[in-house]
Amino acid sequence: MEPHYSPAKPKAEGKIVPRPGHSSSGKLDGDMTQGNPYNATLIEREDINEALAIFKVRFDSDEAPDFEPGQFTTLGLIDPDAPPPNPNSPARRKGTRLIRRAYSIASSPGIKSHLAFYVVHVDDGKFTHLLWKLKPGDPIFMDHKIKGTFTLDGIPDGMDLVMVGTGTGMGPFWSMLNTYRNTGKWRRLVLLDGCRYIQDLGYYDQLTKIADEDGSVIYLPTVTREPGDAPWTGQRGRVHGILEPEQFNKLTGVTLDPKRCHVLLCGSPQMIDQASENLHKLGFVTQDRDRPDGNIHFERYW
Repeated sequence: MEPHYSPAKPKAEGKIVPRPGHSSSGKLDGDMTQGNPYNATLIEREDINEALAIFKVRFDSDEAPDFEPGQFTTLGLIDPDAPPPNPNSPARRKGTRLIRRAYSIASSPGIKSHLAFYVVHVDDGKFTHLLWKLKPGDPIFMDHKIKGTFTLDGIPDGMDLVMVGTGTGMGPFWSMLNTYRNTGKWRRLVLLDGCRYIQDLGYYDQLTKIADEDGSVIYLPTVTREPGDAPWTGQRGRVHGILEPEQFNKLTGVTLDPKRCHVLLCGSPQMIDQASENLHKLGFVTQDRDRPDGNIHFERYW
């Protein structure tokens, strides 16, 4: 891929927004902590392009806790615009002020040395502006509490799984793929990866290689704004268009059958709403507290 086109510019920072049945720490601006707030270190960053990167963070005194692929935790950095701590303030306001954001974990729980996060820089995002200044060896806050219900728990083994991600929504699916591959968790797995430009397909090389080697995995990337004269021979258009039943079956060989298929949606609210509406017409049901056996599962970003 030639990384020379303008990256996508999301409307808001890629935080996770809570939904019914899903707890999230979300955005915690103004949160106070006593003493040195940092408990972890950035050990590696891989810059996909100038606005997209994978950050690997290690706890300073503990190994990475157990979690289920698809869950999230919170990163935090000191707010440079906050007033200095006031020892005369009430106890809850004496500490250092952190800016926090919740991010899906992109690494596998089998990796205990660190947690990885797939993050997009936001032009007016206060947290990512600070995060992009970090280099390996710099300190950061990482919450030990890992949360979220956007997992494969409860989905029967041997089903067809369709994982639809836009932007950095492919992060939790990368964790799921590396954890459950070759375990019989799915019959066939389709990864539908939607971005604006080819340079924003952060896992393109890895997913293409896995799909070439593993007949149960189908990788289907699509772009919406790549110039027409670009050397791109893959799909173009929004992901919900590719989810049209006949088109989807033609491209993947998989039938969108609610009796043997579960669909996981991760990314922009607009994509989730449109895809869910289309899938409902096919007989799919959104999983929630009232319908725990539903076969549409989603995680909203921003």
